[in-house]
Amino acid sequence: MRIKSALAVAAVAALTAACGGGGGGETSSPNEPVKIDFLSLAWQKESVAANKQLVEEWNKANPNIQVTYVQGSWDNVNDQLVTQFAGGTAPDVIHNDSPALAGFATDGYLLDLSDKLPAELKNDIPQAAWDTVTFDGGKGEQGVYGVPFLQESQVIIANKKLLEAAEVRVPTADAPWTWDEFSAAAKKMTKGDTYGVAWPMKSPVNKTLNLALNFGGTFFQTAGGKTTVKVGPEEREVLQRIHDQLYKDKSADPAALGQGTADPLPAFYKGKFALLPAGVYLRQQVAEQAPDGFEWVTLPGPKGTTTQQGAVSQTLSIAQESEHPDEAMKFISFFLNGPNQAKLAKGDWLLPTSQKAAADPAMTSEENGWDVATASAKDLVVAPFLKVNGFDEWKSKVATPVLQEYFANKITIDEVAKRLVEDGNKVLERYQR
Repeated sequence: MRIKSALAVAAVAALTAACGGGGGGETSSPNEPVKIDFLSLAWQKESVAANKQLVEEWNKANPNIQVTYVQGSWDNVNDQLVTQFAGGTAPDVIHNDSPALAGFATDGYLLDLSDKLPAELKNDIPQAAWDTVTFDGGKGEQGVYGVPFLQESQVIIANKKLLEAAEVRVPTADAPWTWDEFSAAAKKMTKGDTYGVAWPMKSPVNKTLNLALNFGGTFFQTAGGKTTVKVGPEEREVLQRIHDQLYKDKSADPAALGQGTADPLPAFYKGKFALLPAGVYLRQQVAEQAPDGFEWVTLPGPKGTTTQQGAVSQTLSIAQESEHPDEAMKFISFFLNGPNQAKLAKGDWLLPTSQKAAADPAMTSEENGWDVATASAKDLVVAPFLKVNGFDEWKSKVATPVLQEYFANKITIDEVAKRLVEDGNKVLERYQR
């Protein structure tokens, strides 16, 4: 769901060994506490500290249920889990993101939590977030295979001085820019050596597909039990608008095209462009790295026919083979209560799913744009493409190279549609036989 920083966690090699108790938590004698392994993928300093602090609090308050914190990494977690599930050594409580859950659920490796969720936890998290973790577990029935607790939305990080100098309407959470207003503002801010906006498109798929929901673009359709790729007017809207900023308005910085999300920041600090559409977590790097005197603000993402964006959740799941699922759920309920989700969201610079956490003063402060970021959670809906079997291969082998060529102005939008559909359907067919 987010950039997997190369700084992520170097100490991951111990993951398999650390979880090697067989069946997750260890079997306890009547006089010994139940032992549970918790695999965490937290990687930012604040986030790791918050995770470890909550585990410590739990262990002090629950001497009969002791949790062992195990550090993992986003870079290789799914490969590690495949090995551990096959070997019967998976941790009891597993941190991951919602797209990864579908396959593990279908293979029978994750516990269906539908009947185990405490009412307080279930009611505190909106249904739209639960939708991101609800899958067919391979038996023709929908199940809940994780508790969603952190989400990402797309916002616009703006150079405050350039924004004010342009004298454009400043968008708010209640009145965001339309895409037309966004394009007009970027055009007005393009002066001399300064561009209005930068679109880093090294990895263009998730960003553009999530924003495509602004216009109802889903990119996939299912009929008669068969899923196919769809690129109609709704799917083309955001792609064409970004392309127009690059080549028609010439308001988008072409130097950013081949860059990753954070790569344009040095140019941003130097005033080379005014607006940077990005995930909410990028605010941390700006807050910590921006030079003295640089002023910035967080703006809501633009609006099409709606303000909807695709949602991906970070999740906590329980291994099917765990010998202590009830105790694992008690720990998860504590770990993800409202105050604790607020701590975790603050540490990761992401959005809590908990409605109680979202109302926490730390989540609604104007400082570093938390008020705008938290308000954007209302726009998140389950991203349809993340439930498509074969999406990952379609994304890597078809969509990424096609969209990179399009944004480099090497092919037309009609060619984009043709290749995404024709080559994409060949990929999907292999997953539907």
